[in-house]
Amino acid sequence: MNLFTLSNVLLKSEQGNYSKPIVKITIAGVALGVTVMLLALFVTAGYKEVIREKIVSFGGHIRISSVGENYSFDLQPFDRNQKFIDRLEKNPQIKNIHFFATKVGILKTQTQVEGIVLMGIDATFSWEFFKPHIISGDPLLFDSDTVNNHIFISNTLAAKLSLQKGDKVAAFFVQEPPRHRSFIVAGLYETELPELDTRFILADLRHVQKLNNWTSEQISGIEIRIHNYSQLEALGLSIHNEIPYSLKAETIKQLYPNLFEWLALTDTNAIVLIVITIFICIITMISTFFIVIIEQTKNIGLLKTLGLNHIQILRLFLVIAAKLILRGLLWGNLMGVGIGVIQIVFHLIPLDPSTYFVSYIPMVIQPFTLLWINLLVFLSCLLTLLIPAFYISKRITPIEAIRFDS
Repeated sequence: MNLFTLSNVLLKSEQGNYSKPIVKITIAGVALGVTVMLLALFVTAGYKEVIREKIVSFGGHIRISSVGENYSFDLQPFDRNQKFIDRLEKNPQIKNIHFFATKVGILKTQTQVEGIVLMGIDATFSWEFFKPHIISGDPLLFDSDTVNNHIFISNTLAAKLSLQKGDKVAAFFVQEPPRHRSFIVAGLYETELPELDTRFILADLRHVQKLNNWTSEQISGIEIRIHNYSQLEALGLSIHNEIPYSLKAETIKQLYPNLFEWLALTDTNAIVLIVITIFICIITMISTFFIVIIEQTKNIGLLKTLGLNHIQILRLFLVIAAKLILRGLLWGNLMGVGIGVIQIVFHLIPLDPSTYFVSYIPMVIQPFTLLWINLLVFLSCLLTLLIPAFYISKRITPIEAIRFDS
């Protein structure tokens, strides 16, 4: 009889009347622990991805602008016809680039006034990534001859100014001489990020150029969207090194440091939760392991009488422990992935967007996450059991087993 068959016999033996409910509780404990760890990582990955996509949908992963600007919205202009543009467009790691210009101003209705940043865009702007945030209205169209007077305004600003799609609104710009423009609200958007929703309105790039007395070739910056986020820092540095010294390339991590530092805290919280949960799983497995061994003391003595040495006994009980851990992992994965899929599809668990920047708990199920969590739990529990298993299998003798049973 091999060790796997023998382990099944011992687990199903009638001598385990006391251990059977404990074994079930242990399996449930491991399953619950794995479920909690998986959900924590799914939520962490999902939350970071959603926040990144919200920021990127408005611009890009990397921004090129003039050197010397300290995150100002009134950026110094430069010529859009740069030699490095062709290299960027041919780079397989870059998805697309678009040009923009910004201008600080005031949006005014009859009863309300709000400070805004007029973000001028043109036909290079990718509406594909912005569409998920559009509440009403169609993407702006840019005719080659006529300046478009329509704007996209956030739902937050629209509520403050009591504006709706189709309304006219006046914008004023403090400069010498002061200027104003009349716009028509073409649509509403909402990213749920205060840094974007309370500031930016989208308009024709040519409005900003005319307000600043720029030529049609002058812009405030270039936004670059890349394919692989993991290449962000390396690609950002590479682009920064190949552009003129009068320009700089900054990643979204550099442009929104507070937001990404806050997101980094979610990683720390997830790690702390995983460490605590694994520790609980290990304690639970050790407790159950001792109970199973105590109830099987007579069988251990009998097996040694039949010729099994302490190494074989050690392997036998490690097989038993491995089976219990694997059962817990199986149920834990089924529950964790099941809950994750349900939440991804139906968004059943809501959040307050004013606090968390999203209206539901986002989740991303990553195969690599499933793999390393399962390996971590399995190896941590099994390796921890090596010492007590080795000690007990060596100490129990046939005579002591018979004496214990009597």
